[in-house]
Amino acid sequence: MPRPITPNHRWSGFSHSRSLILLLFFLFSPARAQFQSFETPNLRLVYYSQAQDYLVPHIARCFENALQFHRQLFDYTPGGKITVFLQDLADYGNGGAEVIPQNFVYVLMAPFPHAYEIVLGNERMNWMMNHEVAHVVSMDKSAGRDDFFRTLFLGKVYPEAAHPVSMLYSYLTNPRRYSPRWFHEGSAVFLETWMAGGLGRALSSYYEMVFRTMVRDSSYFYDVVGLESEGTAIDFQVGANSYLYGTRFISYVAQQYGAEKLLQWLVRSDSSKAYYALQFKSVFGLGLDQAWTQWIGWEQQFQNANLDSLRLYPITPFRPITSTALGSISRSYYDPTANKLYAALNYPGEIPHLAAIDIATGALRKIGALRGASTFFVTSLAYDPARQQLFFATKNSSWRDLYQVDVPSGRSRLLIKNARIGDLAFNQADQSLWGLRHDLGLVTLVRIPPPYREWNQIVTFPYGQEIYDLNLSPDGKLLAASHTEASGRQKLIKMETAKLLAGDSSFAVLYDFDFSSPESFNFSRDGRYLFGSSYYSGVSNIYRYDFSRSEMEIVSNAETGFFRPVPVSEDSLIAMCYTGKGFLPVMLPNRKPDYVNAIQFLGNEVIQRHPEFENWKIPPPTSIVLDSMHTTTQPYSMLAHTKLSSVYPIIEGYKDYTALGVRMRFDNPLRLSELSLTASVTPQKNVPDAERLHLGLDFRYWQFKFQARYNGGNFYDLFGPTKRSRKGYSAALHYQKYLSFDESSTGSYSSDYRFELAGYGGLEKLPQFQNVAASFDKAFYFNAGYNHQALAKPLGALEFEKGWRWQLHSENSLINGKLLPQLYTNFDYGMLLPVPHSSLWLRSAAGYARGERDDPFANFYFGGFGNNWIDHLAYQRFREYESFPGVEINDIGGTNFGKATLEWTLPPLRFRRLGVPAFYCRWARLALFSTGIVTNFDSASQRRKVANLGGQVDFNLVLFSNLNSTFSLGYAGAVEENRRLRREFMISLKIL
Repeated sequence: MPRPITPNHRWSGFSHSRSLILLLFFLFSPARAQFQSFETPNLRLVYYSQAQDYLVPHIARCFENALQFHRQLFDYTPGGKITVFLQDLADYGNGGAEVIPQNFVYVLMAPFPHAYEIVLGNERMNWMMNHEVAHVVSMDKSAGRDDFFRTLFLGKVYPEAAHPVSMLYSYLTNPRRYSPRWFHEGSAVFLETWMAGGLGRALSSYYEMVFRTMVRDSSYFYDVVGLESEGTAIDFQVGANSYLYGTRFISYVAQQYGAEKLLQWLVRSDSSKAYYALQFKSVFGLGLDQAWTQWIGWEQQFQNANLDSLRLYPITPFRPITSTALGSISRSYYDPTANKLYAALNYPGEIPHLAAIDIATGALRKIGALRGASTFFVTSLAYDPARQQLFFATKNSSWRDLYQVDVPSGRSRLLIKNARIGDLAFNQADQSLWGLRHDLGLVTLVRIPPPYREWNQIVTFPYGQEIYDLNLSPDGKLLAASHTEASGRQKLIKMETAKLLAGDSSFAVLYDFDFSSPESFNFSRDGRYLFGSSYYSGVSNIYRYDFSRSEMEIVSNAETGFFRPVPVSEDSLIAMCYTGKGFLPVMLPNRKPDYVNAIQFLGNEVIQRHPEFENWKIPPPTSIVLDSMHTTTQPYSMLAHTKLSSVYPIIEGYKDYTALGVRMRFDNPLRLSELSLTASVTPQKNVPDAERLHLGLDFRYWQFKFQARYNGGNFYDLFGPTKRSRKGYSAALHYQKYLSFDESSTGSYSSDYRFELAGYGGLEKLPQFQNVAASFDKAFYFNAGYNHQALAKPLGALEFEKGWRWQLHSENSLINGKLLPQLYTNFDYGMLLPVPHSSLWLRSAAGYARGERDDPFANFYFGGFGNNWIDHLAYQRFREYESFPGVEINDIGGTNFGKATLEWTLPPLRFRRLGVPAFYCRWARLALFSTGIVTNFDSASQRRKVANLGGQVDFNLVLFSNLNSTFSLGYAGAVEENRRLRREFMISLKIL
């Protein structure tokens, strides 16, 4: 599954990943966390609650079972214990792996979503360990050259933007880490499938449907570069395309060449090439591009044969309800009075929202925005037809909140914060709301009576059993659901609500779907039927269960796939038809087809041609006897496990000189603590002796950060106008705490506050302003800040495209015994424009300082783009409050100010192929801006009024599939009364 920590995510996001922020937000402090570790000779399993104890032995067995297979297949010996971090920070399962600087796996223990059978229903911990350990082994496996550099640098080097030479060292110590995401995910999915004897995504009906539809619609197939540069960004499935294409291509290679050749490519060895694409050519004798083209040709032939097989019998006709596909669609509800369909939508170019779809015209009316939408199922939705109320869940990638919205007015209200409840169903008989609560890896059926402020537990299912896709009969007497077991077998079941309320959770099996998911079964309005969908024939079709005859019947023959049926009348159904651009609401006849043909699967082609893959099936985890191993359970110390991870040479800039030195990193696998030490020397003779030595210390522990510098250097001072190195010494302590946190792929809603204590000595220039001389050589600061934001972006966006952000900052300096307070605030507001991915932003700031105007410590300063020729900070620096393109850095100053910027961001131009797999450009984008500033409002003689007009174009570049950089060109002209026009040109390459 997609992961916050994954082989394709940018390095800058790793240490501040969403998962770690959630951990800080929910646990608050190390004392509250009470971390424990369970250890075997190969595993260190870390968890933070006694309620997780029940799952620990099972995870350990799954891990050891997977590692036993992978170490034999890859000839791999781990360099130490692999850390696995067990979390319950989200309502749906997920996992991730990393190998730099240490081998690390994180696991979210909740059940996985079952929508569209994108994830199969087999036991999740065994499946995740098979998949994630495959990532660790395939990325960490080293050869002779890799081992040499790991020994030289005392470990695997983490690529740090502050020291870009570390990027080279990182590649030398771990070259296979720098492969594209499709390679990592495709190989892991392929391995997971055959380790489970074929129960996996390499034999997925969903994957077959995606490529069958592409061939039917003559859709564009991305090449190796285009997949990562455009295909994982603009499609409604976004990052899932890496899984789809990667799994498909690697399965094709396996089908063509067999296991031995496949492993020669995947496994790093002394005789292999370091770079994955060069190794492909070495093994198969042709370039990766050429093989990719051959696969596309093969895929088209294979899927055309499947389409011909399906068309041997009449394809079910349908009438599209809307003119275009709507991306991902939630479960929907039909209102016969208004002739409208209510659903939640998530598609590129639009913020996720609840919508009313007119069945007659296809027109859409937005009911309200949806925070924290899921990529595929969007949200859990239920409808009260009598009062025209929709119930839905927000924050679907963390702990869900339960909301209610009035359909006619669009007014919504929060019902239960952190309810963790989804799979909603409304009981028309007593107006109660039913749902499923995910907590600590278990599924609990709950009932929420009016006024929907608290939930009541009905039954908690034992681990290994799950139900999903609830629906209640019109009379409220029956509850239908899909049921899955640890084996992966799936059934459609019914339960009686009266018995459930009396404590009897027994159920009757209506139909056994084997290993296919029975999805979204809904009662007809008369309660006589259930309508749902399943891939039971290999293609997702609509099924109808007849209670009077106790029979299941198929009622469609789809070319692509029909999902989420909604009964409309005796002879008509609404369903969602899969297309290459998402799901299309359609009207279907409610009648049985003549016959439905099965399809062929690429996975079956693999195993029929190369039966050796059958030998990859591993025994069940119960074959691992933990009692025969040396195991321990003990408290986990964050600091005790923060250990030396690398030592490597660096280069820094100090003023206008070059310094040479060394950097040491100490890291904790959980990334909740880290320490780095830097020492360098400037050898030039014209540098004073007292300034030749440069020392730096950075320590982070949970929400705390400590920094110390002595003549601090900075690599980027070698390249450009902005200087951050400073003479003297300093120490600073930072603390940050989140008051709320809700972040997903489509939005960020959070608030936090922070404090900083800092002291400086030996100053020549102000710590924040390089061109302003310090009036005293010592300064002490106490700073505080508050940030509150509600920002949103649609699928396919590069960044947030609408919303607001408010910041309040207090900076108080103590200079020579005199307190000089400063207060300033920022407020940004953005709105979407009619053109997709184009937005208009108003960014404003104002500040006031108490002190003498001629005292540099009492002034605010502005000026310049602020970008160096080579840089690592934000590339759109013109947005920051202290920038002012068109004038020199720190040129504008004052004890008070007001500033406003109007910015128009144009849609990005994405490139399907501009470059080669090892280095390519993903997109280019232009932003135009105009800024006005007034300083010293209270002094007409010293007041300054300056305005500018400018633009910046940015090009996103990717090196070795993982290292993102941005090349920027900017220009601005500034005007001021009684001064000539001033111009500034900016050129900058942002690294990482």
